[in-house]
Amino acid sequence: MKSAKIEKGINGIINIPGDKSISHRSIIIPSISNGVCEVSNILKSEDVINTLNAFRALGVKFEETKEKLIVYGKGINSLKKSNDNIYLGNSGTSARLLIGLLASQKFDSVLTGDSSLSLRPMERIVNPLNLMNAKIDTNSGKMPIKIYGNDLKNTEIEIDIPSAQIKSGLILAALNTKGKTKIIEKHTTRNHTEIMLESFEANIDLKKNDNKTEITIIGKKELTPKNIDVPSDLSSSAFFIVAALINKNSEITLKNININPTRNGILIALKKMGANIEIINNRFINNENVADLNVKSSQLNGCELDEDLAKLMIDEYPIISIAAAFANTPSVFKGLKELRVKESDRLNLIKI
Repeated sequence: MKSAKIEKGINGIINIPGDKSISHRSIIIPSISNGVCEVSNILKSEDVINTLNAFRALGVKFEETKEKLIVYGKGINSLKKSNDNIYLGNSGTSARLLIGLLASQKFDSVLTGDSSLSLRPMERIVNPLNLMNAKIDTNSGKMPIKIYGNDLKNTEIEIDIPSAQIKSGLILAALNTKGKTKIIEKHTTRNHTEIMLESFEANIDLKKNDNKTEITIIGKKELTPKNIDVPSDLSSSAFFIVAALINKNSEITLKNININPTRNGILIALKKMGANIEIINNRFINNENVADLNVKSSQLNGCELDEDLAKLMIDEYPIISIAAAFANTPSVFKGLKELRVKESDRLNLIKI
């Protein structure tokens, strides 16, 4: 008698690279703080390296070891003019955050990118910066972009588009603007910038008002550097999580994952589909919510995800569409128009 064949699953402990969003900010914010900061577990992806090279061009000194990046911050208003145009490759995060930061500096800058970044919309950050008296020239709303150094004025700005990049660009501009700037966010987006700035003792205050968030910044306060341990990336984890869920006899543990509640929609959605995901060793590191995830193979059911959840997981829809393809019943996902203005038209790629 032949024994039954046992299917091998995906099993083990997985260490995921550092969170990309936090890695960008772990270069930007220490660079404008007043002192030395050590950053551990930074993601050395092409986008993050473009941010690093941009700040090198702006006069910031870095030392790299195998384990750490050491940043020698220059202060809130002490960056220097780059000798050349600043090339940002394909990084929309680098572009939109730097547009805000450089709008309040004392010198002019030109930002460029690759062919993909040069097609992405930049008016969404330029237009609100204009309300602060920024002087910026675009190429029909796209890159390359010339930013003229200028003293910005504090004001009150409402953000209609759910974008952490827009919000963060405005916050960085406000840090070097005299007086009180108020940013009203109508939709929940990733709050890594606010969390890190609170840790660096910025004069920033957050207040929830119904479904809105009011962010108040009093500018010109020097930032106090803190060492940063970048947690592992939930977006990168999502591929391993879904792979374990849809393969029989699988059980994996993912260590030190960032489960910030402004971006943990993938976990909420998968649990709604019946996924066996256990959150263990929940803790806070540098004010970021970090935990280990234990994931076991599961029989998934289809679900409906509304527009509000899309704001917490927009980057993860391509991989959750794979989970939906293996579910017992159909799924409906709403509020995905932002997928059309990413590095590629991700919505179209999912349909393919």
